[in-house]
Amino acid sequence: MSTVKDLTHLLSDEAKSRRNSPLKTAFKYFNDPNVVFLGGGLPLSDYFPWNKITVESPAPPFKNGIGATPSTAEEKIITEVSKNAAENSRSDDIPLSRSLQYGHTGGQPELLNFLREHTQLIHKIPYSEWDIIQSIGNTQSWDGVLRTFTNRGDTILVEDFSFPSALETANALGVIQFPIPTDDFGIIPEKLAETLDNWVGAKPKLLYTIPTGQNPLGSSLSADRRKAIYKIAQKHDFIIIEDEPYYFLQMDTYTKDVEARQGKAVHSHKQFIDALVTSFISIDTEGRVVRLDSFSKVLAPGTRFGWIVAQKELLQSIIKLHETSIQSASGFSSSIINGLLNRWGQDGYIDWLIGLRAEYTHKRDVAIDAIEKYFPKQVTHYNPPVAGMFFTVQFDASKHPNFATEFDSDPLKVETALYEKGLDAGALLIPGSWFTAKGQTNPPQKPQPVDEATKNHIFFRGTYAAVPLDQLVLGLERFGKAAHQEFGL
Repeated sequence: MSTVKDLTHLLSDEAKSRRNSPLKTAFKYFNDPNVVFLGGGLPLSDYFPWNKITVESPAPPFKNGIGATPSTAEEKIITEVSKNAAENSRSDDIPLSRSLQYGHTGGQPELLNFLREHTQLIHKIPYSEWDIIQSIGNTQSWDGVLRTFTNRGDTILVEDFSFPSALETANALGVIQFPIPTDDFGIIPEKLAETLDNWVGAKPKLLYTIPTGQNPLGSSLSADRRKAIYKIAQKHDFIIIEDEPYYFLQMDTYTKDVEARQGKAVHSHKQFIDALVTSFISIDTEGRVVRLDSFSKVLAPGTRFGWIVAQKELLQSIIKLHETSIQSASGFSSSIINGLLNRWGQDGYIDWLIGLRAEYTHKRDVAIDAIEKYFPKQVTHYNPPVAGMFFTVQFDASKHPNFATEFDSDPLKVETALYEKGLDAGALLIPGSWFTAKGQTNPPQKPQPVDEATKNHIFFRGTYAAVPLDQLVLGLERFGKAAHQEFGL
């Protein structure tokens, strides 16, 4: 086991100025039977108008698929969580009297214990001083991370195309984003190294990346690229923010051979875990990775439950922020999710994730098959994703017959025309320019040179997650026909 580095010098002024809430220090006596607790504004749980919640869920191993409705008793799990611990059927349930109360800013112990075991099973973090705290999803986690590590006017590193909500969160806080070039396989380590080796002024404290199933690009960083990027982080002393909501939506490489697809299914837990790409946190020997995880893409977005994995010292700074902001995740979600996961167990949760892998692999295959069939090959390029919910299709705008005339050699004008043509045809894909990371550093940094081979390329992002398969194919057929018409093919 390695020992973490002290990275508190990278904390923001806000984080350095935060103190522990004196009221929170008193809460350790809340359940002490020898203390009459008169110190907090906690309503009596007798007045919570929920005595019990009952939830029906599918039972592992999900032999009929994760989307099948359970029809027999053996295919169901009934979770009943009561207000009082003595009435719960399991000792690891979180009673409503506790989950619906104030307190436990870091998270309910039972659920955190499950997530710690899960994290170690999957990532095998190579240092001991790590922990987990709850959040209300990765968007809130990212907001908390920015406030903890950055000041207004600071610069962070981001992928040149990224999740707009993440970029806007930084914009609103006055944090400048410096884009790092990517290709079909994510951040290009050599470009990142070149940027930082020639940096003028104070170095960025953070690299924000969606390394697996990147949104919007659909790219995934290889293990080799992650290791190279981590070495750059060590050299230039910045923290990697590993935003990983799509991590478990990993798949095999796409093949047009339908029969070969059948032989690629993952069956055993070991096969599944071994097939997962190396995470940044799993190669973090210095405690300079902050991993953002979430149930939004593997259970449901409305659970509003996520968690942050990092070295303990850094997590304490985020907890201080949470104490005066979100306070805690939803008590209902905590009790329900914990009840489900502890009944499934680690093995049952892996069964669920294996089922998700199978479903998303099939959806990805259907989407890429349709792109291959309906999109004009003369002007397009795509790289089938190996993770996530998204695919992108690139178009060479310079091959539009009116590129140099009607569109003034402006690829964005072609993008707008193609977007509108697709809408007219009854299909919507999102223009790639909507995801562009824009920023101006002070002092200004030297931008990467323009790639002449791709400077006129545009792309559109689509998802195979949101609609039934027949609608997915119909939408891509419509957009493909619109592209043929727009390019005069």
